Amino acid sequence: MLVLLPPSETKAAGGTGAPLDLGALSFPALNPTRAKLADALAELAGDVPASIAALGITPRQADEVARNAELWSSPTMPALRRYTGVLYDALDVKSFTKATLAKAENRLAVASALFGVVAATDPIPAYRLSGGNALPSLGTVRGVWKPVLEPVLQGIEGLVVDLRSGTYSALAKLRPDAVTVRVVTEDAKGNRTTVSHFNKAYKGRLAAELVKSRSEPSTVEQLIRVLSKAGLDVERTGDHSLELLTGDGVH
Repeated sequence: MLVLLPPSETKAAGGTGAPLDLGALSFPALNPTRAKLADALAELAGDVPASIAALGITPRQADEVARNAELWSSPTMPALRRYTGVLYDALDVKSFTKATLAKAENRLAVASALFGVVAATDPIPAYRLSGGNALPSLGTVRGVWKPVLEPVLQGIEGLVVDLRSGTYSALAKLRPDAVTVRVVTEDAKGNRTTVSHFNKAYKGRLAAELVKSRSEPSTVEQLIRVLSKAGLDVERTGDHSLELLTGDGVH
């Protein structure tokens, strides 16, 4: 089983790992494209106004450009610790035991505009690039990744649980049997809507439960059993689609 998480715009600073080494990352077939994007991003960082425009950020976020300038020289840390925010707070990797971390290494991966996809413990630097961005020298991130990333992700064996956001789903389609999960909040009238904060928090909690699970589901039915046993309210809405209803316990 592989749970595919979305990344986050916010990232922890620093790290204690050696500078970026593409050879240390999982999914090595992606390395030529990773190198091309990293080189382009680092080169673009030499022009701060152009970087700000391309990345869709404000001048107050110029420190993000500085991060990109140091892509190849700054320290790294495991991907699950690099990404921050609501989803990763709910995932709470700091609470993982050694045994849980070992499972996370095999069961979790993160979609990335710069790296395509990285495994939980892959050492990566801080950077700024979003799936909806376009780089002057390469074009859209989606256009760069789609032909390369799609065959790699579709070649993943076993059950794939897709928790990516729409922006990152657009970078590559998964196999038709990948399980998608929609997090919904139900109002008093029974209408269901997606609320961004709850969406991220519950995806983090769902991922954490799948990592901690002693069993490793290989079918949708087994997946539902594991999540239900963990106290999550899950409903099947299609052959390979689930809805996760929000409730008490995640804020």
